[in-house]
Amino acid sequence: MWSRRHVVGSSGAAFDIDDEAEEPKIPKFNPFIFLPPALCDVIATSLSYTGLNLTTASSYQMLRGAVIIFTGLLSVAFLRMRLQGYRWIGMLLVTLGLVIVGVTDIVYDDDPTDDVNGIITGNLLIIMAQIIVAIQMVTEQKFLLQYDVPPLLAVGLEGLFGLTILSILMVPMYFIHVPATFSKNPFHRLEDIIYAFQEMREKPIVVVALMLTVVSIAFFNFAGVTVTKRLSATSRMVLDSVRTLFIWLFSLWLFNENFIPLQTIGFALLVFGMFVYNDIFFGPNFRREILPRLGEGNPCTLCCTKLCGVDLETDHERLINQEEID
Repeated sequence: MWSRRHVVGSSGAAFDIDDEAEEPKIPKFNPFIFLPPALCDVIATSLSYTGLNLTTASSYQMLRGAVIIFTGLLSVAFLRMRLQGYRWIGMLLVTLGLVIVGVTDIVYDDDPTDDVNGIITGNLLIIMAQIIVAIQMVTEQKFLLQYDVPPLLAVGLEGLFGLTILSILMVPMYFIHVPATFSKNPFHRLEDIIYAFQEMREKPIVVVALMLTVVSIAFFNFAGVTVTKRLSATSRMVLDSVRTLFIWLFSLWLFNENFIPLQTIGFALLVFGMFVYNDIFFGPNFRREILPRLGEGNPCTLCCTKLCGVDLETDHERLINQEEID
């Protein structure tokens, strides 16, 4: 906008910018501050996709909702953020939903060819990955706010560091052999880059899928870092978890996964917990419709106001006045 301050176009011109104003500059910071988040991303992605190979796509996506819990806890511990009571309730609901999803995935698995130990291992790896992701999100939020780094620049630096780290790790991982449970390539290598290129040459559709994945992840990371900077790391995680519904439905349709009714309850708790945590619909309606009707002498009033994050002396009176106006 600054460089085009006197360019006239069909939609007008940018004349409101002072000619004496200094040209915007990228803030000075050490680019290597984004090396730890990039390393977290590499580790978390590796654990996640290893776990995905051992469990179902729907369970994988649902268990990723655990990142809300860890991000909230780490935000309190390291960013000194204060979580209102309703956010703790939302985290509890998400935890219950995750427990139901994880347990039903094991108990109701009636396929004799499935490895129960493998499913448990996969679910645990996914949970571990969410802890690493939470560390990444909190670290990003701290640096983005402290140095005012453009989100696209942060994504580019993390991508560059991640590419470098993975390129180096490809060499030792090629010579590491693992059990067949953790590797589907012919020689059961931890990562077989040569076999991957052979597959790409023989099946061009794999290349197309990879290119679409690269574009999708690029836009996804840019949007995610922007939300982290403008809102918070926890808000980013809530929005990210909305994908759970679509992946679950497509998994039932495309991969013929068994429909387990109890998983519906687990998924409902996950979504309800996300809504409660992010203060969407339920919290605002409770404060607007129910809280003003509670008398000040009611023993439940103090508890409800604390859980809702409402100041008893100011906000409660405002809510009562708003109720009278309505």
